[in-house]
Amino acid sequence: MKRAKLHAAIVGGTPDDIEQSFYEALHNADIEQLMDCWAEEDDIVCVHPGGPRLIGPGAIRANFESMFANGSVQAHPERIRKISSLASAVHHLVERVELITPQGAKQAFVLATNVFHKTPQGWRMVVHHASPGTPNDMADVGVKPVVLH
Repeated sequence: MKRAKLHAAIVGGTPDDIEQSFYEALHNADIEQLMDCWAEEDDIVCVHPGGPRLIGPGAIRANFESMFANGSVQAHPERIRKISSLASAVHHLVERVELITPQGAKQAFVLATNVFHKTPQGWRMVVHHASPGTPNDMADVGVKPVVLH
């Protein structure tokens, strides 16, 4: 039996829904759920820490399939900051990644930017760009906004 598209409900969803589905797919090593989060465009882009720029759904799928062959990815999005407009949204965040090493469980930190566009299929990811981070990245650096009334 062919698997029905699991995420038809997110067609009318939000960038937050797509992002949640993306990290859920990583946790479950579910390539179909993960690819459902991406826009159906030739120029979508994914960059993993220290990795090459992957352009297009074929390259992105192959890379995640290779990752999932080693198991799921336990990346937890934290400290999410958002910039939104009518047809695009940018989320920059810290991913806390759980790693199993010969010395036991460890945590790594990754700085990530997820870009979403509103497409005919609903909101979809068009960019996932991640860079190595450190535990110090858990603290934001910058000026807190001042609200004048």
